[in-house]
Amino acid sequence: MAVEQAPWWQRGTIYQIYPRSFADANGDGIGDLAGIEAHLDHVHSLGVDAIWLSPIFPSPMADFGYDVADYCDVSPMFGDLAAFDRLIAAVHARGLRLLLDFVPNHSSDQHPWFKASRSSRDDPKRDWYIWRDPAADGGPPNNWISDFGGSSWEYDATTGQYYLHAFLKEQPDLNWRNPDLRAAMMNVLRFWFARGVDGFRIDVLWHIVKAEGLPDNPVNPAWHPGITERDRLLQRYSTDQPEAHDIAAEFRALADQYDAVLVGEIFLPNDRLARWHGTPERPEVHLPFNFALIETPWRADVLARVIDDYERSIPSHGWPNWVIGSHDAARIAARVGEAQARVAAMLLLTLRGTPTLYQGDEIGIGQVAIPPDRIRDPQHFRQPTLDIGRDRSRTPMAWDDRANAGFSTGEPWLPLHDDWRTRNVAAQADDTGSMLSLYRGLLALRRATPALSVGDYVSAQADSDVLAFERHYDGERLLIVLNLSGSTRRLILPAGTAITAVMHSTLPPRAPDSTLLPDEGLILRLVAA
Repeated sequence: MAVEQAPWWQRGTIYQIYPRSFADANGDGIGDLAGIEAHLDHVHSLGVDAIWLSPIFPSPMADFGYDVADYCDVSPMFGDLAAFDRLIAAVHARGLRLLLDFVPNHSSDQHPWFKASRSSRDDPKRDWYIWRDPAADGGPPNNWISDFGGSSWEYDATTGQYYLHAFLKEQPDLNWRNPDLRAAMMNVLRFWFARGVDGFRIDVLWHIVKAEGLPDNPVNPAWHPGITERDRLLQRYSTDQPEAHDIAAEFRALADQYDAVLVGEIFLPNDRLARWHGTPERPEVHLPFNFALIETPWRADVLARVIDDYERSIPSHGWPNWVIGSHDAARIAARVGEAQARVAAMLLLTLRGTPTLYQGDEIGIGQVAIPPDRIRDPQHFRQPTLDIGRDRSRTPMAWDDRANAGFSTGEPWLPLHDDWRTRNVAAQADDTGSMLSLYRGLLALRRATPALSVGDYVSAQADSDVLAFERHYDGERLLIVLNLSGSTRRLILPAGTAITAVMHSTLPPRAPDSTLLPDEGLILRLVAA
């Protein structure tokens, strides 16, 4: 692919901001839009191309904004529409783009649509949600389990029926088989496109349609008490239904009218994930999110197989993408340690496909201790013995060594990481050996090097504990070698090649030899020997 012909979302990088935890401008301890605007220069200096904001809509915050009470406004917690308009203007002035988080599977139970729906079986909006009579024994209509544990059904005494909720009972599922609901949600997208939004990350897209008749899901024979209650069943009938692809194609047709990009949150095996690219004639989302680097053990042989398998799954009209962190996953530095988090940064930014960075990973925030009285995540409280709370990935950004790390003049809503006085943006900005400098350098190299941004991917031979692959573009040949161990390993060059330059390293620069240092990652330019 010619680099000048590639759309920005293939060449570029997306940066996820969790608004509650990025920057607080009014001192209430919760991040807001004005705080984001005040720190846009940091985002711009990283070298990314777009910002994705987790939900900013009015919400009771039962699930921190993923329970939307109004799809066409901004929560007063974060600001208002005027503040949003200022933010998007400031984003665009820096040559960046802005993506919002669209939550189409469910609303809040405080949304006016649901209040009307539950008021009467005859209300015009009754069928905008999924209601069913009790089973013969008076219990739930089927055996479906909420992703947060417990039944997916909540009984409502007002009308004597159950409503479906794939997550919390405060998040009733919308009925996308209803044409009026479907039209209303398409108008939500139009509302934000008209305000200049450059695209959407679409929450739990594969949940959006349920099988006709709502049959019981089959039991998962591999379930054991050490995994979530959700996984007692295989979600065969409650997710990934064929009709959902028609909706994704409709989203895409609308987005294309605005030259906007769609990122779909979809947790599925490669063969089913690939279907969300659609077809050349009827495309769906531009980027079906690929969580393989989050879900795979940090072993070179396993990662190599996972990367190769994913590459083979991408249709010719599709484009890959990669993430190593998000607001739902443990931080990469907490999972693999700081030394390997540097290697992970190089992996993320050298693979073929669009990378998404998560705020705070660029300064290496690692494990954060959340005292029991500070835990906020409802997922933790539903299944506390599993230790699956997401607060540890949502703690505030550290900007400098002032009180509360410059995040807020008030007490932050979640605690900061323990080493915030030295692990912050200001401390790392001018340190050439810092994690922040590594990210900036890798992003600058990626932007300047077509082989890294749009070039072909080829797996390569490597020593044990080493992950290696090549990137090729227009005669340029790069070798990326990543030592995933804490020991010295051999550097194996492809036959008939020699190194002409070390383009980047995760460690201080050195002359290349036949070894890889512990925790070292290198980007090497090759020529024929």
